[in-house]
Amino acid sequence: MKQLITLTFFLLTFNLFAQKDCEYSVNVTDSLGTYKATKETMISEKNFAGTASYVFFSLAQTDGLPTLNVQMIKKSKDFTKANCFDKNSKLFLQLSNGRIVTLIHIDQENCGSLIRDDKGFDNRVTPGTFMFLKDNFQDLKTSPISMIRIKYLTDTEDYVMKKEFTSELNNKVYRPETFFMDNIRCVE
Repeated sequence: MKQLITLTFFLLTFNLFAQKDCEYSVNVTDSLGTYKATKETMISEKNFAGTASYVFFSLAQTDGLPTLNVQMIKKSKDFTKANCFDKNSKLFLQLSNGRIVTLIHIDQENCGSLIRDDKGFDNRVTPGTFMFLKDNFQDLKTSPISMIRIKYLTDTEDYVMKKEFTSELNNKVYRPETFFMDNIRCVE
């Protein structure tokens, strides 16, 4: 009887701490190489006075090189300012353990696209790709993110990370603090 209880406890504990499988939105191998990217995860959502902004992250691996794909979406009936990424743009991750991890933008300028929807909103969509510096992975695997700072071409913006939030956009629950802890193993 003791062995049965021990075995049951072990199996339940194992299932609780098992890692989730990696979910990819793209996983391609062809004659040019390999590319895989995790599904996009909302990291930040701000809705105030008819203006909304969203930040999405996904991790990608291109021929063994891991990168972070960032997509910024700003929605408003008023003019939306363009924040451009260039070769000097950086993304700083303040971790809960006090360390700062820096990612650098690829050498490609991008100010996004302005799209007008049928409800009269201007939507500015700005994608960016950031590269990890050597030896950044270990800290990202073990410590949650407390804050993100994005340095654009002419501006800097800070985002305080929440442990968990339910999106007003799609009613999904997101856990931005542990994004890297949950997903970085998918692109190693």
